[in-house]
Amino acid sequence: MDVNVNVIIKEDLLHDGEEKLPLLHNMKVPDADRSLIQRAISQTFQSTAHLANLLPTGTVLSFQLLSPIVTNQGNCDSVCKIMTATVVALCAVSCFLQCFTDSFRDDKGNVCYGVATFKGLWVIDGSTTLPPQLGAKFRLKFIDFMHAVMSILVFAAVALFDQNVVNCFFPSPSTQAREILTVLPVIIGIFCSMLFVAFPTQRHGIGFPLSPN
Repeated sequence: MDVNVNVIIKEDLLHDGEEKLPLLHNMKVPDADRSLIQRAISQTFQSTAHLANLLPTGTVLSFQLLSPIVTNQGNCDSVCKIMTATVVALCAVSCFLQCFTDSFRDDKGNVCYGVATFKGLWVIDGSTTLPPQLGAKFRLKFIDFMHAVMSILVFAAVALFDQNVVNCFFPSPSTQAREILTVLPVIIGIFCSMLFVAFPTQRHGIGFPLSPN
């Protein structure tokens, strides 16, 4: 009996202690007192994360890995500027071309990638061929070219968000240039995001989420 009484008393004490501790979901977290610059930086980070979702993940990851290397962490000489411009151009071309790729699943569930043409979908590895009626669904459309152009603009905005690239090409910008470099990527992001939402793509190309079908 004494053992049971002691156990009950300890459990009551534990429960009392738990009840005295404030629960996290009942706590009111005070609003962060941010300055105008801090709010702008936070909005920049959110815009960058959202823009990255509109681009091929492999291209964006490659750019983010190569950016501090080719720019020498923003301390560019003439050679670094050429390498940086080359990397930015290649990544932009990659974003443009990957908008014309698509994927589908064969009868065994294997994912097959192809390039959209005006006649249908050209399977890259040649492992299978699509019937004409099914291939017609993958034909090139005007919206594909629009998405390709917007992808280049979005990648340009992401590149302008990268301080290493900005410091490489604009080591000591004027006040007006600094304002343009800050505002322009946000404007591009908002404009392209609205177009992507209004005219969504149905393609699941290389570097994008796989098609469920």
